[in-house]
Amino acid sequence: MWRELALCLSCLVLSTYGQESAHLPGSNNHTAKCQYTFTVDNSEQVSCRGAPEMEGVKSRLTLLEALVNRLLGGEGAAREGAREGAREGAREGAREGARAGSDKATQEVYIQYMEEKKQLNKQVQELQMKVDHLSLEAETLKQRACHQPQDAVGVRAQLQDLNQRAVNNPSFAAYQEMKADVTEIPASRLLKDAGQNDKGCGELVSLGDPVLHRKADSITGKYGVWLQDPEAVDGPYSNRTVWRIDTVGNDVRQLFAYEDMEQFAKGFPMKVLVLPEAVESTGATLYRGSLYYQRRRSRTLLRYDLISESLAARLELPHAGFHGQHPYSWGGYTDIDLAVDEQGLWAIYSTSKAKGAIVLSRLDPVSMEVKRSWETNIRKNTVANAFMICGRLYTVASYTAPDTTINHMFNTATGQGKAIAVAFKNRYRYNSMVDYNHAQRKLYAWDNFHMITYDVRLGRPGSASQ
Repeated sequence: MWRELALCLSCLVLSTYGQESAHLPGSNNHTAKCQYTFTVDNSEQVSCRGAPEMEGVKSRLTLLEALVNRLLGGEGAAREGAREGAREGAREGAREGARAGSDKATQEVYIQYMEEKKQLNKQVQELQMKVDHLSLEAETLKQRACHQPQDAVGVRAQLQDLNQRAVNNPSFAAYQEMKADVTEIPASRLLKDAGQNDKGCGELVSLGDPVLHRKADSITGKYGVWLQDPEAVDGPYSNRTVWRIDTVGNDVRQLFAYEDMEQFAKGFPMKVLVLPEAVESTGATLYRGSLYYQRRRSRTLLRYDLISESLAARLELPHAGFHGQHPYSWGGYTDIDLAVDEQGLWAIYSTSKAKGAIVLSRLDPVSMEVKRSWETNIRKNTVANAFMICGRLYTVASYTAPDTTINHMFNTATGQGKAIAVAFKNRYRYNSMVDYNHAQRKLYAWDNFHMITYDVRLGRPGSASQ
């Protein structure tokens, strides 16, 4: 386009110059035709006269060519820039598409990974539940196999031997006399001799291996309280009812009730009660139809009646430390620990006056008034837990060591304590609650999500120093 414009301009300039050199005079003749005569200067005249004008034309043509070249060059550069921009845009679009495709593929792989992880976690939980169930069955079978005292087995063998002798011996009278001597020994005496009497209150001799009853299935069950009422009252609940509180959280109020140990093992509560005030820690206990517990962030003790589902009494425990002032060694705000034994309801705690040493107070189970207190020389934060049996305080040395001991005993009857060494196992390495049930003669414990029991063996009353 610009080249055509330049040619037109050149023609225009040349035609203008030609008009200055050509003369076209006209005349009329008798034939009515116009005649034109051309007069053209010769070459010498033109060169002499037109040299300056030609130089001006050349100069103007040079300027026009430069202008056209600049215009053509700018348009070409613009077109080239446009083409380069288009190419770069295409490349960038391709890169963006590749990145988008890569991100989408990565997202799809991540989603698939999370789904597979979820399935694997579910399978692991199911396998763990099966393992726990099989462990529970194995322990149950073991207990059934070892349920009868060894002395009773020996007596049965002796009776069978005597029967065989009677068959072969005609002197049956002598046999009858021997049989009478043997059968006069009652089963309760055999159990007492084995240290398993129901009414005797001797000193702690040994504990059985931990028996698993249930494992918590969420993080709120890392530690808590579980127990049965050793002296349940008539009503909707019995001494077979199992109670549980998961104490992980800031506002713990739920109290789960299970019909019996079988339903507890299956995880099917028959009722869930909501406590009117939050629970502080793992120090709660059950006794005669009431739940006794410490109110959160206070030294106030509450008695919650399970039948009426209401608060029946409260006590501000004098000078008791709370919320981390004097806990057990594992922590958990275990400043006040309530316990029950053959002699009634107890509070295990410390005060600023006692400077961290364990203080024992016997409480009235109805009004919760303090009847009597004892101060021991056992530092509360140096022991992992404590419980009461027959008016004696026992402490656990460690809450994590797999093989530890019951290391101290304090007798409220004499006001004296001593060091002992009764084997104690933390099978799951984080024992946060230990309570005694005198009706079952068992310790109930909560060990790192696992709710377990230990069989308790006591010596004969008076067989050990009191």
